[in-house]
Order: sequence, then structure tokens, then C-alpha cells
Amino acid sequence: MKNNIIKTIFLSVIITLFAQTNSNACTGICLVAKDSGVVYGRTMEWGTFDLNSRVAIVPIGFNFVGATPDGINGIEYKAKYGFVGLDMIGTNFFAEGLNEKGLTAGMFYFSGEVGYAKYEKKYAKNCLTSNDVVGYILSQFSTVAEVIEKINDVKVVPVIEPSLGITTDLHWMINDKSGASIVIELVDGKFKVFDAPLKVITNKPSYDWHMTNVRNYINLSQDAFPTKTYNGLEIKPTGHGTSLLGMPGDNTPPSRFIRATIWTQLARELDNAEEAVYEVFRILDNFQLPYGGDAAEGNRADDADENTEIMRSSTLWTTAWNLTDLTLNYHTQHNRRVRQLDLKEIDFGNMGNNIIHLTLDKEKKEDIENITPKL
Repeated sequence: MKNNIIKTIFLSVIITLFAQTNSNACTGICLVAKDSGVVYGRTMEWGTFDLNSRVAIVPIGFNFVGATPDGINGIEYKAKYGFVGLDMIGTNFFAEGLNEKGLTAGMFYFSGEVGYAKYEKKYAKNCLTSNDVVGYILSQFSTVAEVIEKINDVKVVPVIEPSLGITTDLHWMINDKSGASIVIELVDGKFKVFDAPLKVITNKPSYDWHMTNVRNYINLSQDAFPTKTYNGLEIKPTGHGTSLLGMPGDNTPPSRFIRATIWTQLARELDNAEEAVYEVFRILDNFQLPYGGDAAEGNRADDADENTEIMRSSTLWTTAWNLTDLTLNYHTQHNRRVRQLDLKEIDFGNMGNNIIHLTLDKEKKEDIENITPKL
């Protein structure tokens, strides 16, 4: 009874936090190296409590069932491809992942912007919820072209996530090892596909709005402003960086989209995917958000005492998925040491019928090397 009461209180807090938050904070990018190596990465922001993400290794043949407003009675499908994902809240709600064919899919919060399909019970076997989309894509498709061709074979209907008490409004970025990138959003009950040449995503407004907004920052470049003279007075720059004067510095989705675009476009030349992993982490370091206040979804400073787990950052984890070499690379709010999982070493067709879960952090502490010499 005591455990049930605690669980009820905990879920009530989560629901309250979701209902009161209006911020969106995740940022995703994709880089292509000179040798065509591809790396996709993102930050995952959530404040106040840990989403307790795990590394989930999903075997070929795993049986999925989509959710509908009536329950777990939607589309049934088996995984054609094995994949590795990062899940949330102890469920098969995958935030993102990479499959054995080099396809990535990542979800990003899109509050209030989603045009779900109308649910009709007679078509339940063709329906799933937004929580199911990443798993569906990674388990069924091998390329962006396949996603574009077949994604509208299913309908995404509004379903209340039991552990959160709301529908999880999302849009998604999809990349493959050829370097193709798209963003998909639900408009009038169907997926609308946007080509993503900038290979950047944040949150709302819609992706086409962000692409238009980029035009407002066409002046940003690597070319420093020259010294100017006004009425005989020589005006010199105060230092390097004048080429980026006017770049927005706040953490709203539109501003983060512009910064992510600039940092990726000005990235150094990358010889291969291994170097791109370094660069993805370097760029995403610019989007690590602090804990508390208005930093990210769920952040409420007045609820800090209600948190029973250590929270050191609103950025819970940061990933760099190497589509070319098929590796997951990540660090967390607790430990910035990069850890790696190699998909090539996993026999997805011979690992049984169950998902294998790994914790992100063995210990929630920084991995610090002591280099003090013994003198």
C-alpha cells in the first residue's frame, strides 16, 4: 500500500510538471565528413527529475504492438532490423536510436503543434501512438527513402501516456548513412516530410518556419567586420568574433536552431566519421543547459526539494551516433566520459526474443583521472 501511495504521488508530480511547462530544449544535428562518413547527435533536456533512460538493444523479430486510445490494440509488427535505442521512463518509449542498416530516428518535443489522425476503432490495427514512432521506423526501414515512401502506411493517433498523463506531442528527425536527412511532422492526420539540408532540428514552431527564419541571419559568417572610420575616428573591433554579431544567445527553439545551423556550417573539415564524433560533441557542448528555473521542460525551481534524485543539469545526456561505423557514443549529466557501444559486435538475429537493457551510468559520478605525481 505504501509503495502504491508513493507511486501515485510521484506520477502526480510528473503530470503537474508536464502540464505547467511550456519550454522546449532538445537540439539535434548531423554532420557529414569528407569521406562521406555520417554522424547524428543530440542533447536530451528535462529538468527536475531523471527520465532514467537506458540503452535498449532490440533483437530482430521482437514483436511490437502499437497503442490506441482503447489500449495496446494497434498495429502489430515484428522487427525486421535490430537496433539500439535510448528509452525513457522505464518503457519502450524510444527517444532515438540507430539500426543495423545505418538509419537513425530521433524524437523532439513539439508541444501543441501536432495534427493527429482521428481515431476510428475499425482501423485500430493500422494505428500507433507518437511514443511508438521511433521504434517503428528503426525496426521497419533501412533508408530515408523507405521512410518517405512508406511512413504514411500507418496512422498516429492521440493517446494519453499513462505514466505522464498527457499526449506526447513530437516531431522527428531521420538520417541514414548516405547522408540523407529529413524531418517529419504530423499535419492533418498524415506525416508531412521536409527535406533537411541544414541537418538541424530543435522544437516548435514547424520545421518550415525555422527554414524561413534562417533568412533573417544571412549576415552571419566567418568574415570579420573591418575597422571603420566615423568623422575621422577609427573604430576597431573589441576582439575576434564580429562575424557572428547578432547571433541569438537565448535557449528558445528558434534561437537554438540558428546557433546549431551556424556551428554546423562553420565546423572544421572532417576527414571521417570518427572525427565527426568529436565535432558533434564539441558543437553540442554549446547546448548544455543548467538545472533549474526556465532552463528546460520540467524545470521549476520551487519544486527542487521534491526531487529525490541527483540532478546536475537539465541536459540529461548527449549522444553522437556514428551511422558509418555503427556505434553509439554518449555522455551524461553525471559523467562526461564518452562511452561507446558497437552495433557491429551484436548478433541481432541470435540474441533471443527480449530487449536487453543497460544503464547509462554505472555510478552517478564523474570519471576523474588523478594525475598528481608522486614526488
